[in-house]
Amino acid sequence: MTQILEPRDVPLGGLRAMNVRRTLPQRQRSLIGAWCFLDHYGPDRVDETGGMLVSPHPHIGLQTVSWLFGGTIEHRDSAGSHALVRPGELNLMTAGRGISHSEVSTDETTVLHGVQLWVALPSEHRDAKPEFTHYAPPVVNGDGWDALVFMGSMFASTSPVETYTPLAGAELILDGGTVLTPDTDPDFEYGVLVDFGLARVNGEEVKMHQLAYVAPGEALEIEADDLSHLLLIGGRPFGEELVMWWNFVGGDHEEIVQAREDWMAQITDNNGTIQDSQEIYDGRFGIVNGDHLPPIPAPPMPHARLKPRR
Repeated sequence: MTQILEPRDVPLGGLRAMNVRRTLPQRQRSLIGAWCFLDHYGPDRVDETGGMLVSPHPHIGLQTVSWLFGGTIEHRDSAGSHALVRPGELNLMTAGRGISHSEVSTDETTVLHGVQLWVALPSEHRDAKPEFTHYAPPVVNGDGWDALVFMGSMFASTSPVETYTPLAGAELILDGGTVLTPDTDPDFEYGVLVDFGLARVNGEEVKMHQLAYVAPGEALEIEADDLSHLLLIGGRPFGEELVMWWNFVGGDHEEIVQAREDWMAQITDNNGTIQDSQEIYDGRFGIVNGDHLPPIPAPPMPHARLKPRR
């Protein structure tokens, strides 16, 4: 049976930051394949919301997937990458054993609209080398639909981007009345996010901003009641327990605690004072060169031990 997941509103980057709608993780579902995090935002007028202003912050054990529908974001990371995230172009950052990065909407951006996703790395690759990959997929289309396949293979289109687990990701536009039955992998589970419009996934109504979940082995049929803009993700069930806290994905509580300690040691002086710029000190997470924003301190660890999830 198709499961409908509701988003929850989350401020990104502080009290004055833009608002995002988070559909993964949540209590009833933590992952879809290795996809462990999904934020959906906009369309937001930057002159009203202030846009995206995320100072240098750390990650471990995951890959970030930035995919825009509108606007432009400047990305910098400690692996030495400096790139513009544009609509229809994949920017994939592998954190591995540790990376830091910043994301700021450009001055020219008037409307910001897109998604930010995380992919959990399996245990044997959790300490992978940090790196950055860019890919601009071609548009593929059929009767009443267009697609951009940015990860995996679907709709006779294959992304060359390597992944650590079997994954799929695509942006879809369906005309009203279109019924689409994608070529799916029976071992995959899938998620369909509605950006705008009204769709039905296996007969279940999926409204704007909702995420529909389809279990492995089930058919996947998407019907658009009117013009609809969708995000389709999928992957083989992850099959491992993981711990997620703040910007970290690890195998256990101790791994997360160590990452937090390493980050705070990197961005504070001998008196424990947060530095005005990350460029002052280097460490496990590296330096975001060219970014002079103050780094984001990690929140306090919860009193209870972090519980693993699947």
